Amino acid sequence: MTTNSLSHDINQHGSKEETRAPERFLRPAVSIVEDESGLLLTADLPGANKDALDINVDKGILTIKAEVSRQLPGRPIYSEFEWAPYFRQFQMPDVIDQAKVRAELNNGVLTLHLPKAEAAKPRKIEVQVVS
Repeated sequence: MTTNSLSHDINQHGSKEETRAPERFLRPAVSIVEDESGLLLTADLPGANKDALDINVDKGILTIKAEVSRQLPGRPIYSEFEWAPYFRQFQMPDVIDQAKVRAELNNGVLTLHLPKAEAAKPRKIEVQVVS
């Protein structure tokens, strides 16, 4: 992966994000894969739907936020998990073409396609023979 890449997670905390806001956030698990065409980020966001998802890039920072809620048929007696909004931020590499980023959500799994700008992709240089 390049030196200035998405592998540098801005938030280096534990499983819950610590922010200045009074609200608590859950930090979704992510994986990031790089190939010649760009980066592929996959985030696990169980309970999130398209309408509650907010993905944006501002000043080179990729932010993923998702509100989740669960309606229970009765009064909870015991629970080992909590429902809270998801929040994660990453520094975007300069080589990413931010205008071409695509997002897909399938069964609570978010996939972000982050293509490299054409100028950043490897290319072969033709050698001219000068006589």
